[in-house]
Amino acid sequence: QRVASEAVMQLYQRLDKPLARVLAKAEEAGITVDPLVLKTISKEFEHEILQLEKQIHQLAGREFNIGSPKQLGEILFQDMGLEGGKKSKKTGAYSTGVEVLEALDISGVEIASLVLRWRQLSKLKSTYSDALPLQIKADGRVHTHFSMATTNTGRLSSSDPNLQNIPIRTEAGNRIRTAFVAQKGCKLLSADYSQVELRLLADMAGIDTL
Repeated sequence: QRVASEAVMQLYQRLDKPLARVLAKAEEAGITVDPLVLKTISKEFEHEILQLEKQIHQLAGREFNIGSPKQLGEILFQDMGLEGGKKSKKTGAYSTGVEVLEALDISGVEIASLVLRWRQLSKLKSTYSDALPLQIKADGRVHTHFSMATTNTGRLSSSDPNLQNIPIRTEAGNRIRTAFVAQKGCKLLSADYSQVELRLLADMAGIDTL
């Protein structure tokens, strides 16, 4: 009923409906993932994570749980007396989000740079290099689920496992991507598109940078 009332029947018939069948085939086919490559990457990540922990603890002057925002905030803004600390009204703890750490990093605070790297590697390790091998089926492939109606922008989303958020602009993210294997005689293609909303907003607002 809404398809007709909102005048998107043509879009549904020409794009959405045929695409659903394509995505179903893609889900069924899956993609080959090399567990040995992921195992090697996990070991490399683990080694660097441990080295980062030693450096962070040395700069902090004591050991603490780097994964605890509360403890990290106390180290940065109480023990080390760094500027820019803001406490949450809800929890009373210092904010240690990525924006805060990046601002400190830009200011030349070494421990902030190391914590950002530690977070990146820890997330990649737990989410991908450790988890993906467990999701490889008997056919040697990972079968993700694609959704056409999850995002506001209309792009596809991937879940169980989520394969859409593997970083492409970092060396560590690209290491994870090397574990995905193309069939013999085929190649893997990585493609993205500029979301049209940003172009419209830039034009309407007259913001050249945007």
